[in-house]
Amino acid sequence: MNREQFWQLVEAARDQARHPDDAQDVAHRATERLATRPAEEIVAAQQVLWDLMADACTNPLWAAAYLINGGCSDDGFDYFRGWLITQGREVFGRAVAGPDALADLPVVRASAADGHDLECEEVLSIAWNAHIRATGRHLPGDAFVVRRPELDPTWNFDFDDHAEMTRRLPRLAALHLE
Repeated sequence: MNREQFWQLVEAARDQARHPDDAQDVAHRATERLATRPAEEIVAAQQVLWDLMADACTNPLWAAAYLINGGCSDDGFDYFRGWLITQGREVFGRAVAGPDALADLPVVRASAADGHDLECEEVLSIAWNAHIRATGRHLPGDAFVVRRPELDPTWNFDFDDHAEMTRRLPRLAALHLE
């Protein structure tokens, strides 16, 4: 499975979900769909997933997650990026390129109003669960590589600094900071 096929899987799961912004439902449906594929495709999907997670591992996106979720630990950032993947290729690409664009999404605006965190830990297990369902075995541990890119040192500041967050992510700050 390559990136194009992975994004097609996510889009098909979003189309099948009762509500495409329900990240857990999208993850569940993606797992079900992936489990029907050959084992080697499932293993390849795990690498694509971790590559997308690495692509989204940036300080600006972490700062956006911090604003949106009212704080964001290391694990919370993983779960936020999982949520972001469930939003589909277009949203993912725009957010990685410019995280302040997330302010355009109705689900982000709704989270500002109701305080609901945007996270989806389940996405991290799509291939793992699909492989177990399809083969009865765990994913081979040596079949994928998890990489963490270097973070941009110019974004190494206290995310609780409202003035700096407002300067760097003005639209998200307007939604999420009082």
